[in-house]
Amino acid sequence: MTLAAQGFSRRRPDAVSAHHLHRTMTRLGVLQIDSVNVFARSHYMPMFSRLGSYDPALLDRTVISRTTRYVEYLAHEATFMPVEDWALWRFRMQEWRERAERPGGWGRVHARTLDWVRDELRARGPLRPADLRDDAPRERGSWWDWDEAKIALEHLWRCGEVAIAGRIGFERRYGLASQIIPDSIREVIVPRDAAVRELVRRAARSYGVATIADLNDYHRLRDQAGVRAAVADLVDAGELEPVSVRGWERGGRAIPAWRHRDAVLPRRIDRSALLTPFDPVVWFRDRALRVFDFDYRIEIYVPADRRRYGYYSLPMLVGDSVVGRVDLKADRLASTLRVQSAWWEQHARPRADAERVAEELVRAALWQGLERISVSGWGDAANDLAHALHGAETSVERHVHPRE
Repeated sequence: MTLAAQGFSRRRPDAVSAHHLHRTMTRLGVLQIDSVNVFARSHYMPMFSRLGSYDPALLDRTVISRTTRYVEYLAHEATFMPVEDWALWRFRMQEWRERAERPGGWGRVHARTLDWVRDELRARGPLRPADLRDDAPRERGSWWDWDEAKIALEHLWRCGEVAIAGRIGFERRYGLASQIIPDSIREVIVPRDAAVRELVRRAARSYGVATIADLNDYHRLRDQAGVRAAVADLVDAGELEPVSVRGWERGGRAIPAWRHRDAVLPRRIDRSALLTPFDPVVWFRDRALRVFDFDYRIEIYVPADRRRYGYYSLPMLVGDSVVGRVDLKADRLASTLRVQSAWWEQHARPRADAERVAEELVRAALWQGLERISVSGWGDAANDLAHALHGAETSVERHVHPRE
């Protein structure tokens, strides 16, 4: 049910259009942004996982570079979200502003920098941080610090005074919210309780079946009491119904859960996909463990000699199971997709699942414009995948990983 709610029960389109991206964004609600580009930046991955190969430039044009339909904000972590949702986050903007304006708070201590940044954006329109640096008022004395200006932009964005006017490459352009967000949206006032209720409703729809912790995490509300109140309202309204899920227990007691009225149980999920670590299917690690028996951590910040699975391992979905993980690297100079490591979960079926995962690796290589695939020997799934890739009639090589 949760995979269907996330769009994995639908057939992949023959050709991906902006319509498909918009429809997927409606299902997800938010698209988490991440800068790591060892294979593909995270915000490009959920569309690939659900829709198959598509031109990343289409996402750039549709979501990233334009602000007529989408904008960035902290709607989970940093995410792309529909611009109409701006008003739902006024409570978070207000909370950030209040913290910063306390005695000794950043906003008070650096008021002069904030005023200068506001004046620059007002006079010049949306700017990259580098544009501000080039015009830094160094002649004004020792108060100027470039790091302060960068932090000021982020501070004003979190407070809602500034919005992101798209990106050039991966670099943000910041502008005053009044320059970017339509007045009809920016001037809407949504009380906190109403905003939390709407966000919980959307999270429930996107998850299909969820616990209080799941609904709290989807938009990082950090408000368990508010989420509980919202769930009670939605049950009364007939949008949610209490359910029990076999295996969802803690301390010998069932964890309360709710099903959204639109959640459907498909006959089956016949889909294979590579998932980003920041896909809603797995981004809440407690839920990934409950739903898929998948204990997941990424190891970017773990020293190389202590990594268990690799630098940036991607979950492998086959059917309705996460069957393993692969650490991928796009070696663009060699036009090679490098499988740095590959591992099975205990419930995987190595022979059958290897063929399905191999198909996704071939699709991933083609999507990234890479001509061949090379598989290391690190991990208990590595040889299975290499064998399956040979059977897929693609150009396959082997390489040695330092951990072998």
